Amino acid sequence: MHHMYPTFKSFMDNGFDTVIDVRSPAEFAEDHIPGAINLPVLDNAERARVGTIYRRVSPFRARKLGAALVFRNAAAHIEGPLADKDGAWRPLVYCWRGGQRSGTFAWLLSEIGWRAETIPGGYKTYRRRVAECLYDTPLPHRLLQLGGYTGTAKTQLLGKLAGFDVQTLDLEGLAGHRGSLLGDMPGGQPSQKAFESALALSLARLDPSRPVIVEAESSKIGALNLPPSLWEAMKSAPWFEITAPIEARARYLADAYDDILSDPKSLQEKLAPLRAFRGHDTVDRWNALSASGAHVELCKALAAEHYDPAYDKSMQSSHPQILQRFATADLSDSALDVLAERIAVALQTISI
Repeated sequence: MHHMYPTFKSFMDNGFDTVIDVRSPAEFAEDHIPGAINLPVLDNAERARVGTIYRRVSPFRARKLGAALVFRNAAAHIEGPLADKDGAWRPLVYCWRGGQRSGTFAWLLSEIGWRAETIPGGYKTYRRRVAECLYDTPLPHRLLQLGGYTGTAKTQLLGKLAGFDVQTLDLEGLAGHRGSLLGDMPGGQPSQKAFESALALSLARLDPSRPVIVEAESSKIGALNLPPSLWEAMKSAPWFEITAPIEARARYLADAYDDILSDPKSLQEKLAPLRAFRGHDTVDRWNALSASGAHVELCKALAAEHYDPAYDKSMQSSHPQILQRFATADLSDSALDVLAERIAVALQTISI
C-alpha cells in the first residue's frame, strides 16, 4: 500500500518508525526529509563509478555492478544500524526518484519480514511539496516583523519571546548566519534546499491562527535567499520596532561579535567591500580602531556610519507599518527579559 504524500505535512506525519534516505552522503548533505537517517546503498564514489559505466560501457554492466554494491552496503546496514530492530519496526525508504536504490533496499527489508514502504517519486516528490509551500502558495501565517537598528538584540529577543509562549520564526538560526556584514557563523550555512526544508518544517509547526514574530531581514541572509511566499508575507507584515541608545547598542555588538572583532585581519577582509560605499578614509579609520582593540568604539562607528544609514535607507523605500515602538535604555540580559515581556503583552492587545 503506497501513500501518495500530497502535502508537505504528510511527510512529517508519515506514521513510520524510521525514514531512511538511501542516497549517497553528498545528496543527503545537500538536503533530505527532516528526521531521515542516511543509510546509503551507494556512497559518493560508488555512485560516480556506476554512472560512468552506465554512460561509457553499458546500462546492463552498470546495473550488475550497482546491484553487487547495493547488496553489499545493505548487508552492512542490516548487520549494523538495523541489527537491533524487531519484527514490528516499520521503515519508510526513499531515494532520488523513488527508483532502483530505494526499491531494492525496501524489497530486501520486506523479505526479512519488515513492513517497508517506499515514497513514490522519492526525494523529488518531497522537494515539490516544499516548493508548493514556499514558492507556489501564499503563507497562511500572520507575520509580525521585529525591526530596529543593528545591535538592538532582536535575535536574542526572539529566543526570549518563545519563553513567553509567543510564536517565533528564527530565520538567522535556520540560515546559520547573523544576517549582517559580520554575520558568518561557525559551521557555515546550509544549502538553499536544506534551508527551505528547515523553513517549511518550522512553518508547519506554527499555528496560522496566532501571530508569528520574525526578525526583519533583507531578502537574502548571507548567501541564502528567502523563498518568495515568505518574502511576500514579510514585505506586507506590520512591525514592532526596538529602539536603544547607540552606546548600549555598541556595547551589545562588541559582545555579540567578539569572535570576529578579535581577529583584525579577517575583519579587514570583511570590511574591504565597504570601501566602495563608505569611502577609504572611513574604512581605514575602522581598521585602525580594530587594530588598537577598541571594540566598542569600532562598533559605535560601524553603527553610525554603516549600519544605521543602510537601515534608514531601507525604511524609506519599504515604509513598513510600525504598530508600536519599544524603547529600552539598556540591552543587558535582565533588561531584555523585561522587554520581551512587554512585547508579549502588547502582542495580545493587537489584531493583525
